[in-house]
Amino acid sequence: MTVGMMIILFTDFGLDGPYVGQMKAVLAAQGVQQPVIDLCHDAPACRPDLAAYLLAAYRPVFPAESIFVAVVDPGVGGPRDAVLLKTGGHVFIGPDNGLLAVVASQATQNSEPVAWQKITWRPERLSRSFHGRDLFAPAAAIIARGDALETEKMLKPLGQDWPSDIPVIIYQDHFGNLITGLRAGSIKANSRIRVGRHCLGRAATFSDVSLGESFWYENANGLVELATRSGRAADVLAQGVGDSVLILDS
Repeated sequence: MTVGMMIILFTDFGLDGPYVGQMKAVLAAQGVQQPVIDLCHDAPACRPDLAAYLLAAYRPVFPAESIFVAVVDPGVGGPRDAVLLKTGGHVFIGPDNGLLAVVASQATQNSEPVAWQKITWRPERLSRSFHGRDLFAPAAAIIARGDALETEKMLKPLGQDWPSDIPVIIYQDHFGNLITGLRAGSIKANSRIRVGRHCLGRAATFSDVSLGESFWYENANGLVELATRSGRAADVLAQGVGDSVLILDS
């Protein structure tokens, strides 16, 4: 009997190479019947400390019983553990490098139960450099089929002391908009944001400002996003992923 509404892939692999396709092939070969959703494959490359905030923001969109396979894993093949996180009806599978930690910390803030487990199961074939295909995708398939995955309780996952919000740009989208790791509800509505040499006020949406004007707003996933109407904020502001922002309270 299968379980789970869908399987969601969140990686920094990119769509141009063979990596995502191999993960999907494993899921199909192991009998997964649920839809497999490509949520994001351009998460901040090799930066689980930033990608963690993006993953946490996207989580509420998906129905309960969904299984997230999250892989931003610069330490692949090293001593880091493979982990499983259960919270709010969702299951997350990924490396123990902080990638899942912000999901857990925000769930705790919302009084949701949080349970961490170390994945002790290992497949017959496990490469040193592609655990997304060889470990995390098969583990998700086991859960999706309703079978038992070998795990043990985990007490101290990496990143459990990370803040729930960070004033850092964590993602640049196709339009050049800059998404930060700040939930809009965590700052005052009349705050201004200093980014580089620019100081931005808040607007509800693009049509509320003049052409070429830069501003910040609460995006569709609840995060503070920096944008320029009819322009690329990344170019106008000369900022990118990893750069910090400063909140100025009015």
